[in-house]
Amino acid sequence: MRYVSTRGGMSPAGFSDVLLAGLADDGGLYVPETYPRLDAATLRAWRGVLAERGYAGLAYEVLRVFMDDIPVDDLERCCRAAYNADTFGSALVAPVSRVGTSDLWLAHLSNGPTAAFKDMAMQLLGQLFEVELERRDTWMTVLAATSGDTGSAAEHAMLGRERVKVAMLTPRGRMTPFQQAQMYTIDDPAILNVTIDGVFDDCQDLVKATFGDAAFKARHRLGAVNSINAARVLAQVVYAIAAWLQVTSRGDERVSFAVPTGNFGDILAVHVARQMGLPVDTLILATNENNILAEFFATGVYRPRSAADTHATSSPAMDISKASNLERFVFDLVGRDPRRTSDLFGRQVAGRGFFDLSADPGFRAQRERFGVVAGTSTHADRVATIRSLWREHGVLIDPHTADGVGVARRLMASGEVTGPVIAYETALPVKFAETIVEAIGEAPEVPARFAGLADAPWHVVDLPNDVDVLKSHLEAWLERPEG
Repeated sequence: MRYVSTRGGMSPAGFSDVLLAGLADDGGLYVPETYPRLDAATLRAWRGVLAERGYAGLAYEVLRVFMDDIPVDDLERCCRAAYNADTFGSALVAPVSRVGTSDLWLAHLSNGPTAAFKDMAMQLLGQLFEVELERRDTWMTVLAATSGDTGSAAEHAMLGRERVKVAMLTPRGRMTPFQQAQMYTIDDPAILNVTIDGVFDDCQDLVKATFGDAAFKARHRLGAVNSINAARVLAQVVYAIAAWLQVTSRGDERVSFAVPTGNFGDILAVHVARQMGLPVDTLILATNENNILAEFFATGVYRPRSAADTHATSSPAMDISKASNLERFVFDLVGRDPRRTSDLFGRQVAGRGFFDLSADPGFRAQRERFGVVAGTSTHADRVATIRSLWREHGVLIDPHTADGVGVARRLMASGEVTGPVIAYETALPVKFAETIVEAIGEAPEVPARFAGLADAPWHVVDLPNDVDVLKSHLEAWLERPEG
């Protein structure tokens, strides 16, 4: 399997090179040169694998095609080390449950160490980094941005790995107290938490600008764990397939997926699974008030917003107005044309701040072929959805999951989406206690592993939104003997 950049400026590369590179040097994102194809026989075999060898076995079977330059013994060991009952509570790792007797199902992706779906990919990423860095006898500096859950999942997955240091940028004051505590209470010389005066998109722009300095990137061996790293998306393909296998009984049953998203990574993985041949009907994309993606799929206009126009909401991990992973989807949307993709996301976005595909004769046809339907959820919608599921079914969900469930139920009620719908549960309610209290009148239960977290001291640095200041601070941190 070879990987190419969405902007066409890179020679095809193997997975292990893409794993460590993160963002392509031409500014694009790496994607598989072709998608492997699934058939009914393979899906039948994978159903048996999930039953007999658990999620770790399924992950190995799915990923070995994408990661074929990783020795098979190493890949199998990484999957077993990442996905097990000790880490996720059961060998199934991501169980699916039905909501009452309805056609709505919840895929529980939040059973990992940091209570968010990001653990599902990060636990594997930590194992893969360790194997590949040891094989090459080198080290790396992970530089990433988070809007809430990526940061803690990455830091906990990389803790104790001798060849990896992590610098994580966060938007100051834009995460919940629990999310901040999960990250900022880590006291380890190989972990650097930085708050930036801005929103998530400012943090992500700083990361991309730093990666864009080729000399700096090479000198400090920068790598990525954000979903700009193709390995993240590939790991997420596994649980789309696992969820489908749990809900269906035959190889041809079509299921829809409802995914709350701000950066388009989680729903992109379902798109990849669908392109591989997984029988997926509709991809239900749910946004919060920062509805740039809903606007794009409705109109063909992709219009990133400024920091001032990016709302702070009660589903903060989706407070994003520049959806980095949309570039991978648009690459497929325009027939995998790197020149067109580069023009749209490079010259036009930089010069005009938006691009418009509404007049493109292929846009509507391709959008319908890929089966994406988008909807927006507000704070009132979230609260009502949380309250409804709790009162009617005794099921407590977090605000992001509520965005996905609320949009899905609306589309199911209107008849626009029919048949089984798998909604992604993306975080445990404990991370968003204030909204839960508003919805049901009581605080969510705090799992024992998080006891005392709120009272622990913080270790975090405040920096301005300035790439030169960031790079200077990174260099000073990396050059410290204890760093």
